[in-house]
Amino acid sequence: MRRMRVRRLIAALAAVPLSAACVANVDRAPLPNNPPVSIPVDPGINVVATGDVLIHPELTTQATQDGNGQRDYRPMLAGIRDVISRADLAICHLETPLAPPAGPFEGYPDFSAPPEIATAIASTGYDDCSTASNHTLDQGVDGITRTLDTLDSVGVRHTGSARTQQEARTPLILDVHGVKVGHVAFTFGYNGRKLPADKPWVANTLDVDAVLAAARAARAAGAQIVIASLHWGVEYQQVPTADQQKIAQRLLGDPAIDLIIGHHAHVVQPFEHINGKWVAYGLGNSIARHSEPRGVTEEGVIARFHFVPSGTGWTVDRAEYVPTVIDLGPPIRVRTASSPQLDPVRAAKAVQDTDSVVLSRGGADAGLARAAN
Repeated sequence: MRRMRVRRLIAALAAVPLSAACVANVDRAPLPNNPPVSIPVDPGINVVATGDVLIHPELTTQATQDGNGQRDYRPMLAGIRDVISRADLAICHLETPLAPPAGPFEGYPDFSAPPEIATAIASTGYDDCSTASNHTLDQGVDGITRTLDTLDSVGVRHTGSARTQQEARTPLILDVHGVKVGHVAFTFGYNGRKLPADKPWVANTLDVDAVLAAARAARAAGAQIVIASLHWGVEYQQVPTADQQKIAQRLLGDPAIDLIIGHHAHVVQPFEHINGKWVAYGLGNSIARHSEPRGVTEEGVIARFHFVPSGTGWTVDRAEYVPTVIDLGPPIRVRTASSPQLDPVRAAKAVQDTDSVVLSRGGADAGLARAAN
């Protein structure tokens, strides 16, 4: 999944010139017979996840400017690319359905986003996206099909919505350096829309029993780790609801689920350690441009969890978060809070805001730490 890094390393080594001393047959003292250097091998994998990709019209205007008339969202996401691309598995949440190349493109309340955002998601280094959200049905079944077809075309895997009943029944299993990772995704609802009576499988509606059934199906298909993406909570509320907490307790009390990553609130919510596992209740916005920015809606986190094998399977031995800020510019850019291109006062506020929320449910006591990048 990270073959590009290997290719870059090989290319870099091949570009290093060999001096004459390295290749000539010259008289010199023999080198000491030193023992071989042992390079430790990380037995685990790093998983990163980010918040809502919510394509408002202002972002499309910015992408068109960045592409000199052609829509290009890659510069907008470039500020987090290093963090995302270094992960062994990188998961995004694509909240909005995708439109045909010629549009029409729409914002709130019925989103229809340009397909070029999928190219930017792939270029940033994401391997997989959850697609279950309250906007999944905004453009009907055709919108679901277009979205998944577009993600397929750029090599990004997906879960949470489906084009066929067979696809809905087939667990998403990702091979991450030989470790089988299952990913399931569910949403609380669809803004009043109902699933089509003849195709109720096109999107996954949040229900604890349904999540556990999907996770167990992933286990049966070979998954060693199962991650659940949940679209839940109350918009703009940083405290997780009683329902979120109840669901997290039930899911993390079951051996089928190893990690929960949450979306929908558009603001950062806490991380919590429950039954030896982690829930990130809400990762905030990854990229968005609300018509009325609130400050906290421009703050997000990149969650990073390092999984290692244990006696009972796989467990997280290191949990971290990287604060991010949507810099409204112009130009609009998402940046890590440590970016030198970000106003230092704004960066400091984002870090303070994020720390106070993310750590508010005892995460630090369980080892959760802020990382610069």
